[in-house]
Amino acid sequence: MKILGISAHYHDAAAALLIDGLPVAAVQEERLSRRKNDSAFPIAAIEYCLDEAGLEPDTLDAIIFYERPLLKFDRVLTTLLRAFPHSRRAFAHGMKNMLGEKMWIRGIIRAELGVPKARILFTEHHQAHAAAVFLTAPTRAAAILTADGVGEWATLTTGTGRREPGGGTSILLDREIRFPHSLGMLYSTFTAFLGFEVNEGEYKVMGLAAFGRPTMADQVRKLVSRTADGAFRLELDYFDFHRTVRRSFSDRFVDLFGPPRNRYQPIDLATQDGQRFADCAASVQLVLEEILVDIAAQLRRRSGLPDLCFGGGVALNGVANARILRESGFERVFIPSAPGDAGCALGAALFADRIHFGRPDRDFPDHPFWGPAVDGADLARIAAEDGLEVDQADDDRLIEESADALVAGKIIGWMEGRCEFGPRALGHRSLLAAPHDPAMRDRLNRDIKYREEFRPFAPVVPVEQADRFFELPPGGSRLAHFMSGVFPVRPEWRERLAAITMLTARRAFRRSTRYSRRASMPSFKPMAGARTFRSCSTRRSILPGSRSSAAPRKAIRPSGGAGSTC
Repeated sequence: MKILGISAHYHDAAAALLIDGLPVAAVQEERLSRRKNDSAFPIAAIEYCLDEAGLEPDTLDAIIFYERPLLKFDRVLTTLLRAFPHSRRAFAHGMKNMLGEKMWIRGIIRAELGVPKARILFTEHHQAHAAAVFLTAPTRAAAILTADGVGEWATLTTGTGRREPGGGTSILLDREIRFPHSLGMLYSTFTAFLGFEVNEGEYKVMGLAAFGRPTMADQVRKLVSRTADGAFRLELDYFDFHRTVRRSFSDRFVDLFGPPRNRYQPIDLATQDGQRFADCAASVQLVLEEILVDIAAQLRRRSGLPDLCFGGGVALNGVANARILRESGFERVFIPSAPGDAGCALGAALFADRIHFGRPDRDFPDHPFWGPAVDGADLARIAAEDGLEVDQADDDRLIEESADALVAGKIIGWMEGRCEFGPRALGHRSLLAAPHDPAMRDRLNRDIKYREEFRPFAPVVPVEQADRFFELPPGGSRLAHFMSGVFPVRPEWRERLAAITMLTARRAFRRSTRYSRRASMPSFKPMAGARTFRSCSTRRSILPGSRSSAAPRKAIRPSGGAGSTC
């Protein structure tokens, strides 16, 4: 059976193709269009998936969309009417937005792909999140937690999943919290307040939190109260996201936290305002962690299961993920390479295969490399066309010379195999640099990534060496598998790994960890004997506002202008 999953029209559009229950291809539209957070109908991603399998659209057995547009319209309409007349300006915008392409997905799919109406299916948004995390994890039974801004109505769900080898699959989401009460919207409101782009800059808030102290945690707790059943609710007087498109926080919010940051002004941590912004970030980060740990701990007790599968955009918060692992009582926490909306394309396809059609369970390959592949001959040809020097080396010499370049302080653009599915640099599309000199962090942020100086980087280390450098709790190496956890650097290594270690008054931690295969370069043995190096995604490394490309031609040409050394 051939099933195509699609996510689109909010952010991070993507497509994923399953054949007989296993993935053949999956890619975000932005990797092909190079438009940041491209939300358009992912026709290029769909074409890639079909081409990879040698299929025509009319040979597909089913096409499934990652949410139910009519149920989402119900939420938008109901929310705006509840807030009327305060929402009168947002009403016209919301209706125009929903009554355009977003409501007519079945017609768009039929028009673009020419498939019969009966083959087009829909799943609920958080069902797609749940399938994306549970059906890709190496576990047979697990508690499931999903959390994001909002799907149709749900913003957080909990439940359980079970897989029988060669048999049936069940996903039961038995509890949910509904919009406008949302951890994702709470965090995104602070993202906007701190001058970052919503649905894009949340990870900047997490990074900025490392430089602050949670001095405003009590103020944040005024915004979100706990309920008797263990859930939470937002105090909506502090928010405006449910009644206007102008901004997500209200005047009462500003009275509590001070003036918002102008997005065009840099954050100077040496100033009073700069430290206030860092403290705001640290405070909302702490409160988010507290609530997630508490909900996860309740789920552990209720389910009686040792494994947790955590999906949704909130699962991209590596600091919170590590604390859930340490404190919730779960032995293992699984997070997929694409826990956000892009991953829902794969999740929707898996939900259709295992749940809707009831097909037998199959073990999912435990890697994220489902995008377009790079070929060395293509790279050499493209480089020659541009007049660049080409040196084709075997693997041994390539790794040895790459290690020498890292020791010499050079930055390497590394491409191999198929690109990753999801936002993380997991070894096939990465920039590599030595982690010992803190000046390297500044160089990468300033000259290559064109971004804020406080932004961190991830170290790469062989899995068998991880405990030597980092304080990993039981299950930590699994959480780090797709760069989903943040763990403390051991004190004796903090100075020697200065470029990936961030020190605050509270703690030292590394941004995240992930384990690569060939890219871990076993021959890279820096002077201090630390078999680790730093990695960052090429997603923002080419030009400001652009994305990395899955295609060699688009990936190789801009890199020279960005100051990288290959």
